[in-house]
Amino acid sequence: MAEARPGGDAALLLRDFVNTLDVESGNDGFTSPARLAAWLAERGLVTARVKATGADLTAAIALREGLRAAMLVHHDPSAPDLPGEADDALGDDLEDALAALPLRISFTGASPSLLPLGSPGEAATGLARVAAAIMDAAAAGTWARLKVCQEDTCRWAFLDTSKNRSRSWCSMSVCGNRTKTRAYRARRRPASGRPAGGAPGRPTA
Repeated sequence: MAEARPGGDAALLLRDFVNTLDVESGNDGFTSPARLAAWLAERGLVTARVKATGADLTAAIALREGLRAAMLVHHDPSAPDLPGEADDALGDDLEDALAALPLRISFTGASPSLLPLGSPGEAATGLARVAAAIMDAAAAGTWARLKVCQEDTCRWAFLDTSKNRSRSWCSMSVCGNRTKTRAYRARRRPASGRPAGGAPGRPTA
């Protein structure tokens, strides 16, 4: 499902980082410290020979899932299809993940930014650079446009480029139709759960 690698765009870097886990299929790009190190090096976030540890992998997964939770909050809270867990409390996971990374706030530029600390030969520094992209995306106006699919079996991250920021799913033709079909069937189902006009467990036609 992933699109081309984003280069230097902060929002798309964050999107691709979250999408290292395909929730629906279970495919995970971070199954080992070595795979994490390779991902960071491929994007120029660390030196090519960086070694990641188990602690780095734990921090990466915490950051990834904290970002996924935060992106869920970016949907309109009044949207009828938004799951009930989308509230401000979801931001706590991201805050906890950020607190574990070598970062400090810098006020030297036109707006505050997150400054990664440490050596480019350390995986933790690469993760801090991913985290720093949050402020870069916020300054560019794209942070709030980063969302995850409202389909709860998907949660694929995407950049909402619609004019009114109303996009709800990673794909209208797949997850959108799946959600709408499920909602339609739920509306058609009687409160008893029995098929309309028939005995329990029997087709009506």
